[in-house]
Amino acid sequence: MQRNPILSSCDMFEKFTQPVIIAHRGSSTRAPENTLSAFKLALEERADGIELDAKLTLDGQVVVIHDQTTDRTTGFKGTVSQMLLKELKDLEAGSLFDPKFLGEQIPTLDEVFEEVGGKMLINVELTNYASPRDALVAKVVDIVKRHEAQNSVLFSSFFASNLRRAAVLMPEVPRAILCSAGIFGVLARSNYGYRASP
Repeated sequence: MQRNPILSSCDMFEKFTQPVIIAHRGSSTRAPENTLSAFKLALEERADGIELDAKLTLDGQVVVIHDQTTDRTTGFKGTVSQMLLKELKDLEAGSLFDPKFLGEQIPTLDEVFEEVGGKMLINVELTNYASPRDALVAKVVDIVKRHEAQNSVLFSSFFASNLRRAAVLMPEVPRAILCSAGIFGVLARSNYGYRASP
C-alpha cells in the first residue's frame, strides 16, 4: 500500500509500519489532560505520539490547554486568551483530576518540547478558534524551529486557514484538517459556537 503523500515530509512517520498510537491530550485517563505528567506517562506507556491543544495567552505565549477557559481543569474561572502566562502558571491544574497530581501546571508548548520533543510524534492542534487571525500559527512554528522538531511534528486544525498559514511558514511539516459531524459539529467549532458557550 502506498503511503499517504501528506505524511511524506515527516521523517517520524518512516518508522511506523503498524497503526500509530496517539495519546489524546497525553495519557489523559491516567493523568490530568494536556499536562507534562500526561505527556511523560504517554511516553512511558510507549505511545507513538501525543496530541495536544495550543492556545495563545494575553501576552502572546503558547500554552497547552484544550478549553477556551480554565474552569474545567483548574476550577478557576478565566479565559485563556485574556490571561497572562504568569496568571495561568499560578493556577493548579492537577488535583481536580486526582489529588496526587497537586501542583501540576498548565504547560507551555516550549516545556512540552523540552520534555518529550524528538522522542515521539507531537500532533499540535492549532486551537485559536475564537480568534483565528491571531499569531498562534507563527508562534508555534517559531517554537518548532527553536527545538529543531520539524521531523517529529504534525499540525492539525479545524480551520483550513491555520493549515494554509502553517504550509507557508513551515511547508516540510505535514498537516491534517479536522472535522466535526453534522451542522451541530460545525457550529460548535465556529466563532458563534464559542461565543454562545459558557
